[in-house]
Amino acid sequence: MDDRDGRDPRGGELMTARLSTEVLVIGWGKGGKTLARALGRAGRRVVLVERDDTMIGGTCINVACVPTKALVIQAERRRPEDDPDAYLARAIASRDTLVERLREANRQLLATVDAVTLVRGEASFTGPHTVRVTGGDEELEIAGEVVVVNTGTVPRMPGIDGQDGPRVHDSTSIQHLDSVPDRLAIVGAGTIALEFASMFARFGSAVTIIARGAGILPDEDDDVRASVEHALADAGVAVLADASTTRIDDGPERATVVTSAGEVAADAVLLATGRAPATAALDLAAADIRTDERGFVIVDDLLRTSSRRVWAVGDVTGGQQLTPISLDDSRIVHAQLTGAEERNRADRVAVPTAVFTTPPLARVGLTEREARERGLRVLVGAKPVATIAAMPRPKALGETHGIIKVVVDAETDLVLGAALHSVDAQEVINLVALAMRAGVTAAELRDGIWTHPSSTEALNEVLGELR
Repeated sequence: MDDRDGRDPRGGELMTARLSTEVLVIGWGKGGKTLARALGRAGRRVVLVERDDTMIGGTCINVACVPTKALVIQAERRRPEDDPDAYLARAIASRDTLVERLREANRQLLATVDAVTLVRGEASFTGPHTVRVTGGDEELEIAGEVVVVNTGTVPRMPGIDGQDGPRVHDSTSIQHLDSVPDRLAIVGAGTIALEFASMFARFGSAVTIIARGAGILPDEDDDVRASVEHALADAGVAVLADASTTRIDDGPERATVVTSAGEVAADAVLLATGRAPATAALDLAAADIRTDERGFVIVDDLLRTSSRRVWAVGDVTGGQQLTPISLDDSRIVHAQLTGAEERNRADRVAVPTAVFTTPPLARVGLTEREARERGLRVLVGAKPVATIAAMPRPKALGETHGIIKVVVDAETDLVLGAALHSVDAQEVINLVALAMRAGVTAAELRDGIWTHPSSTEALNEVLGELR
């Protein structure tokens, strides 16, 4: 690189170089890498900075969405006669192989775009459009006409005594256990907690979820929540409700999680207490970038920060922490930088989500309770999966836990929301979400001709019994 200052690092002083670019992206997450590739292919000069080789491609492919779902699938396939520890070791090895393939694909995704320069190191703002990147004995100062912050999140530690004990894990470290814990205690009752609870129960652990509130899924309707609770209980997962964790005692043979509702003995403890923005090293104040009380970067509906021509995308903004949201963030910023038709966060309608328990819980739109609280006159179709005659696929797969529930506006026949707790729910929910965005009526979904046997066929029967 040009304009080097200082002496050779072998002489004991830091080597500094300077680089200017049109677009500077900090962090290799979904939104940042998609934006970098699109702009680079259009001829814009882009520099992308990533501090960690193990996070190339972002959180999703390295420690979150993809590797955890790979482990979920492996857990579902375990047979009773499989040795738990040996099986877990093979599952983790398979997970790691998949992650490395995805990392390499992400390397190539950007390495093949000549206009994109990849920089490895820790970035810290020195001004609104300049950062200092340090790595090893070298230092690089980068100036960008446009800056995009895309650093994502890390597991949030709850700040309880004993959380640094050797038997205590976060959602990243628990993916590389040496053996299956006989007893796993999970502090937290959100999406991460439920997915790991369902997973490790099938790997062979006796799992206890420690919920600070009244239980799991407080925002769901009672019938949907009961369906998930039943599936978890059948898998061997217990829920300790109204339990605030005060400390974790690590003894010679086990850990003890001390809560306001009693003690839970465990061979391993997972802290699933949310995620925090990965901004500690950025020195956001130097760029006049404002954050909220939790440390997330504050943005408007165009993803602009408080600093001019500095945007933030992905989980670091503190909104819905979903890969498809990060992807859509990249579209919003791309439109502003290229003069394309403007997009903004307010355009997002009927965003589907999924919790990958076994079976998964997927949802979109309003719950029945939310719709009624808004004063809407609604019709509801809801049936346990085991009783839906027109849905043979779960029976063929041997997994009939769950419920299909759809909430419909009685005046317009438009779908207001749905909760699908069943096999293939993560796929069928996309159809429902598209129907909501396109204004397809419940009657059109009810009378749709779907493949057979499939889980989509549940819509034929459930929507035929609206009341």
